[in-house]
Amino acid sequence: MVYSGDPLVVEELLFKPEHSLIDQSLHSRMGATTTNGDGFGIGWYDDGPEPGIYKDVAPAWNDANLREVSRHIRTRMMFAHIRASTGTAVQRSNCHPFRHGKWLWMHNGAIRGFPEVKRDLLMTVDPSLYPDIEGSTDSETLFFLALTFGLEDDPIRAVAQAVGEVERLGKRHGVENPVQMTVAATDGNSVWAFRYSSEGRTRTLFFSTKVARLLELHPEVEVLYRLGEETRFVVSEPLRDLTGAWNEVPESSCGVVGPGHAELRSFQPEPLPLAG
Repeated sequence: MVYSGDPLVVEELLFKPEHSLIDQSLHSRMGATTTNGDGFGIGWYDDGPEPGIYKDVAPAWNDANLREVSRHIRTRMMFAHIRASTGTAVQRSNCHPFRHGKWLWMHNGAIRGFPEVKRDLLMTVDPSLYPDIEGSTDSETLFFLALTFGLEDDPIRAVAQAVGEVERLGKRHGVENPVQMTVAATDGNSVWAFRYSSEGRTRTLFFSTKVARLLELHPEVEVLYRLGEETRFVVSEPLRDLTGAWNEVPESSCGVVGPGHAELRSFQPEPLPLAG
């Protein structure tokens, strides 16, 4: 889940919705697994440029500290993730979101054949970035590939080149359809959300309708009056059943949300230029 908008207490975002991310950790309706109990994480921004993070390997529904801190953090931008491991170890460094400088990154999905392509992918990471990799997941590797290809300067192109490199190396190693991803990245001001898979059957991703329109549709819903007019959510599953509230991100698309604007663009992998 991504939240961008006027500052809210984290508890309102994580625990209060009827199908909150905490509920989804036990009762996912659309995910690859119903239960997501291999850890969790939240990342948030306050007045400084770099985000704070809180992560643990406990199930999100059973972490008393998460409920405690969520009552005392107000944020204008939050990333939250519940994890079901696709094969790598259940450890704190493998929990999302991942952080580098002012950037946060989350990924749902998998790089298929990751054990086969892992070495080649990691060798592609810029040597100056490599020491900052803390965990062993395909998700963090994809993040550092995007950083290598210029995430800080051109996020869409950087992710396109990272995905293109995964597909190229996957093909070399005989891996069919190597990329399955919904990804969110932020620098604390704007959010980039991607939905793409090599086979064109990507896990679900939704963005919220403008608050002004929702108030027209549902003036009886009290919580809407506490949301700023630029509030946006990006979620793997809708947080509540509310007609007109959620819009599915199309296959092979990227959504960009920033101060005063929101747009959808097409997204395709971009092969790296040949050396020489």
